Amino acid sequence: MAPDPVLARAALATARRVVVKVGSSSLTTPAGDLDEHRLGALVDVLAARRAAGTEVVLVSSGAIASGLAPLGLRRRPRDLATQQAAASVGQGLLLARYTEAAARHGLTVGQVLLTSDDVVRRVHYANAQRTLFRLLALGVVPVVNENDTVATAEIRFGDNDRLAALVAHLVQADALVLLTDVRALHDAPPGRAGSRRVGLVDGADGWAALAGYDLGDVGSRVGTGGMVTKVEAARLATGAAVAAALAAADDAAAALAGEDVGTFFAPTGPRASARALWLAHAAEASGVLVLDDGAVRAVTERGASLLPAGVVGVEGSFDAGEPVDLVDGTGHTIARGLVNYSSAEVPGLLGKSTRDLATTSEQWDRRHRPELVHRDQMVLTSPAVQGQVPSRRDG
Repeated sequence: MAPDPVLARAALATARRVVVKVGSSSLTTPAGDLDEHRLGALVDVLAARRAAGTEVVLVSSGAIASGLAPLGLRRRPRDLATQQAAASVGQGLLLARYTEAAARHGLTVGQVLLTSDDVVRRVHYANAQRTLFRLLALGVVPVVNENDTVATAEIRFGDNDRLAALVAHLVQADALVLLTDVRALHDAPPGRAGSRRVGLVDGADGWAALAGYDLGDVGSRVGTGGMVTKVEAARLATGAAVAAALAAADDAAAALAGEDVGTFFAPTGPRASARALWLAHAAEASGVLVLDDGAVRAVTERGASLLPAGVVGVEGSFDAGEPVDLVDGTGHTIARGLVNYSSAEVPGLLGKSTRDLATTSEQWDRRHRPELVHRDQMVLTSPAVQGQVPSRRDG
């Protein structure tokens, strides 16, 4: 029997804590300038939901778009340096508009800028989570964005859709709402004849059906995320027990109320460790460690740390503390973790026992770290994330 879409969407109406993501194209005019009317209308909706007792976290794109006009730029720049310059100019303008709009409702907003490097490390992750929880406890509406001004190409989330899904896990939200400039997910590009709205994606069959849809992958003139990134964000959220919805920005109130607008994605998996999801998805791996069969079993079956004796190969260039993929002999990614040694140091450690290294390795003696990757800094490709952790070998 097909699931009841009305009952499924009740998760949105009853959510006690919700993350709302809005894209650049929903906050700008056709000319690419920040549209204060549209921004104000969104804040009106969020304020009403906040007044009803729901805690709200806003993940907002628009910093780079807000900086284009002051810098005399007509389109989103392609080079990272100009993007960072536009973000530097635009972030303050964007937050000022949110502050003004929220103040009309007696609300305070607080800016939280993140890079993936901030949150894959345990201490930084804990600090980010603690700050967000404290802001919510104080009645503040956090406004989260990627820190475009300092994020490098290697440590960027790449789009705020994925960031929003990860923030939903970080703050233990009940629901994620992705607001965009299209009405809903369709089984073909909306302008194509015969294209139909997909109102509900539920269970394995619902996700399997998406594989046959032509979602397109065209971002807006001022943003980076297309429909594919939004579907992947919904998959990441629902795979760990967070309900998700995709709707047009001017349908925000209806979407949050659980009305039949946009597309609703029902949760498919149990709630997973938020930090594990961050480590798996927030940053690309900088390198690869190839494990022998014994090390694969130790890591996957016993939850052991990775020791040099079990590693037979190293690929890529990385520093100590960066994420690396752990792969088996066939190239399948079994885990991701933060490595304790650089790619220049690892080859000299491979295949050696702890006893041998203690007497022969200068790096080992200096750091007193027996593990290449400690189990506390590692995430397996568990059912909640399996198939969603792209190996560095995949490109």
